[in-house]
Amino acid sequence: MGENLDGDQAFRSTQLAGRDREMTWGGANSFLRRNYTRNLDEADIVVTGIPFDMATSNRPGARFGPRGIRAASTGLAELDAYPFGFDPFDTLRVADYGDCYLDFGRVDEMPARIEAHADEIIASNTMMMSLGGDHYITYPLLKAHFKKFGKLSLIHFDAHCDTWDDDEDRIDHGSMFLRALREGLIDPATSVQIGIRTHNSDTHGFTILGAPWVHREGIPAVLDVVREVVGTNKAYLTFDIDCIDPAFAPGTGTPVSGGLTTAQALEAIRGLGEFDIVGMDVVEVAPSYDVSEITALAAATIAHDFICVQAVKAGAVKQPYGRE
Repeated sequence: MGENLDGDQAFRSTQLAGRDREMTWGGANSFLRRNYTRNLDEADIVVTGIPFDMATSNRPGARFGPRGIRAASTGLAELDAYPFGFDPFDTLRVADYGDCYLDFGRVDEMPARIEAHADEIIASNTMMMSLGGDHYITYPLLKAHFKKFGKLSLIHFDAHCDTWDDDEDRIDHGSMFLRALREGLIDPATSVQIGIRTHNSDTHGFTILGAPWVHREGIPAVLDVVREVVGTNKAYLTFDIDCIDPAFAPGTGTPVSGGLTTAQALEAIRGLGEFDIVGMDVVEVAPSYDVSEITALAAATIAHDFICVQAVKAGAVKQPYGRE
């Protein structure tokens, strides 16, 4: 344990690895109680909030998503991760970078601010994990990742395809992936959209796994398709929480019935370890519409389990726990 750092580790800890005791009901709400810092010299993964919801088409409130996800993550920081059976922070050094600062009176400047914020983190050669915010934030994040990694495959969990046409000037969370495609940021031929259950007359070359197909075929079949389509390409993972059915994730701006269960979503995330994912986000959590934090908890667990997957890739030994 080292020196006594019980409580408020987010501010008091002097290192990014390991963990100390916290009250689940109190203390500083960094993501998974990680150290708040902008010194990234030793970080493997950097978590940051993007509290932006000016592109939402229905219910606003995703600007409070990062705060809600952080608060819901506190219980996940207490025990060894299930089903992995290890403390991921014994293997990975994870920092909470705080939030991207956005001036509410200058909406037109926000996309550039988000991109510049991502540039700072990516320049440190760490993996960036972003907590949204509405789904538009993925567009400036892709622009930043493209500068370092080139054209990316997209692994996209969502109820919506987000490839509807626009005038290419709108700040809109329903059209940004078509713009990313047209700008050469992503390759639709090596990208997959999972859980879709809204209609678009044009697939734009994406492989689309609709929610009914996922329910019939199961998550192992989903991973087979991702393996076939994405392969060894560098990929960006984006998870819109409305991919999960509103029975399990009501706290979002554009809920659509018939989605994945939380269990299916987590099984899918835990199966992505073989892919070369260079960055990820979890978006569209709107706590005002949540019930007992179940949406925020789902989002926090998705991000937590993705970290665990990266820990396995970095050499953490997975300990079996019953029949998984």
